[in-house]
Amino acid sequence: MKLLTTAFAAIAAIITAGAALADDYPNRPITWVVPFSPGGITDSGARTVAKVLGERLGQPVVIENKPGAGGIVGAEYVANAKPDGYTFLYASNGAVVTYPFLYKKLTFDPKTAFIPVHGMSSSPMLVVVRADAPYKTFDEMVAYAKKNPEKINYFTVGQGSAQHLLGELIQKEAGIKLTQIPYKGSAPALTDLLAGTIDMMLDYQSVMAPHIEAGKLRALGVSSDKRLAGMPEVKTLAEQGYPGAVFTAWSTIVLPAGTPQPIVDKLADAFAKTFADPEMIKYFADRGSNMMPGLAKEKLAAFFEDERVKTKAIIERAGIQPE
Repeated sequence: MKLLTTAFAAIAAIITAGAALADDYPNRPITWVVPFSPGGITDSGARTVAKVLGERLGQPVVIENKPGAGGIVGAEYVANAKPDGYTFLYASNGAVVTYPFLYKKLTFDPKTAFIPVHGMSSSPMLVVVRADAPYKTFDEMVAYAKKNPEKINYFTVGQGSAQHLLGELIQKEAGIKLTQIPYKGSAPALTDLLAGTIDMMLDYQSVMAPHIEAGKLRALGVSSDKRLAGMPEVKTLAEQGYPGAVFTAWSTIVLPAGTPQPIVDKLADAFAKTFADPEMIKYFADRGSNMMPGLAKEKLAAFFEDERVKTKAIIERAGIQPE
């Protein structure tokens, strides 16, 4: 009986300590690790959200860019960070779902290294080339690629990234061979696309729209199952005869494993309120992104599991082999 009483007392002490931590959290600036280079859509989106989130929490949320290996460098950093709520990760498809299927050796297991906090947004990708490219439509690009195998090169942020998976699906669906060129983020890739160093980008409306509107780039298709509201003239790849090339990239927030639950709850609640802010709703809508309201904690964990099943099927269909 005495042992049981002691055990209950210990549990109560842990719960009380966790609650006390949450009451005092945050009492200093928080670091939001973005695993891609500055200047891209990920970075600019995080900075916009960080401003509103910081106001909600009463402390600055500081963006720290840690690019490299398609997001693995930043994910490793957060996986090994102190689990106190002061470091969290901008986690996209690759870091929390895809990479275990593509790399035989990772220094972290996404299933155990992170605690799901809240979903951010999901977005399809545009297939974009320069306006002076020798192909004016997606079918013309496919015809060119068939005559010139591997000559068309395209941007990704690394093996297993959203761009890479969509690129593999396009190659499989169209029966063509492209060449993947990895970058640390979309900003340097866009510079190279405009300069003619690379031939094609698979990226988001918010990144590409200004250059398409300026007549510098041309959109050949979009990877969604329906046309974008902001660019209704751009046909989906599915309606152009490539139904297997439907793919949506997404972004979420995760904390290091071991973070006290009261802190997880408080941060998830702050993100929920941030994403309900009219300024945030407009920001994402203007960029062709769909928000993920209510997708937090246990529901986000279930979403990850569903995505793992879907991603494994995509990788197998595309014939990608783990490295």
